Amino acid sequence: MPLSLPFSLMAQPLTGLRSEPLSSISFCLSKPLGRSRKQNTAARSFRVLAAVISSPIPSPLTTERFKLKQTFNDAADRCHNAPMEGVSFTLQRFLASLEKYDFDPQLGSKVKGTVVYTEANGALVEIAAKSPAYLPLQEASIHRIKRVEEAGIYPGFREEFVIIGDNEDDCLTLSLRPIQYELAWERCRQLQAADVVVKGKVVSANKGGVLVVVEGLKGFVPFSEILMISTGEELINKELPLKLLVVEEEQTRLVLSNRKVMADSKAQLEIGSVVTGTVLRIVKFGAFVDIGGVHGLLHISEISHDRILDIAGVLKPGDILKVMVLNIDREKGHIRLSTKKLEPNNGDMIRNPGLVFNKAEEMARRFRQRLAQA
Repeated sequence: MPLSLPFSLMAQPLTGLRSEPLSSISFCLSKPLGRSRKQNTAARSFRVLAAVISSPIPSPLTTERFKLKQTFNDAADRCHNAPMEGVSFTLQRFLASLEKYDFDPQLGSKVKGTVVYTEANGALVEIAAKSPAYLPLQEASIHRIKRVEEAGIYPGFREEFVIIGDNEDDCLTLSLRPIQYELAWERCRQLQAADVVVKGKVVSANKGGVLVVVEGLKGFVPFSEILMISTGEELINKELPLKLLVVEEEQTRLVLSNRKVMADSKAQLEIGSVVTGTVLRIVKFGAFVDIGGVHGLLHISEISHDRILDIAGVLKPGDILKVMVLNIDREKGHIRLSTKKLEPNNGDMIRNPGLVFNKAEEMARRFRQRLAQA
């Protein structure tokens, strides 16, 4: 009769069994147990039991680790044997795409770009090319700047640039100046058509007139178009109110006039009106005063009823004062001003100029009444 083990014994946990008895059982069962059939059957049963006990029982964690290891092994094999298997975009297709969308940089052509980096000498610009392009500082603006940030150029700045050259490293050189010049000329044409007053800074002078900068462009103002000036050097670094006479982009010709501004402004002035002005310069015979873009002369005899020997002791350049328009010579372009007619008491412009300015409108009204009666 075959030897059978109780079910309760087979169901007991095997983790508590030690290996030392199992090795002894396996050793003992490996030997013959005699010729008896029952003994041989019992021996086979013990051998099966010993094999079951000595074999490791797989757990869920062990199975998961085995699967993970197998996955890594399969991936490693693909990397070594077939790295591009399953990849639809190959290196050859990538290079072909670059060639397809690349452009042939022509000098003078325009290209969109984005600034990615700025430095003291310029900015690095990303464009539709294999390598970034460079915007030098001197090509960043038609105005004089010391850093590209002064022209509003920062990383992320996107604009249309003009290709003006390349170097031996195949790095393109870009410029913003040609586009800015186009816009500046268009702006000047609009200002001329509207007949508006612009401010021009005098940068140099020659025998015929002065050079000014308007909208980033250099223009010329003949001395015949400037009122109340002796030499051009006196105007350098100063701003003049101007109107555009000639705007010719093809000939790079820009001519402006200060006299036209003065004439138009004088037409709005009236004798006896009170205006606020700024002292421009002092001379022996009086002071030149800017009254809203128009220059008038405040003669030394029209400053106060009291006699003034040294005008520099009463006025200085930059002083803001109220003056009355005394006379207008439209043909010669001369305007005579007065503060003496605004004095409540003789000598107030010397001793109490604040009182003169406070009473200016009242004193001017009295002057106009006397003028009307006369």
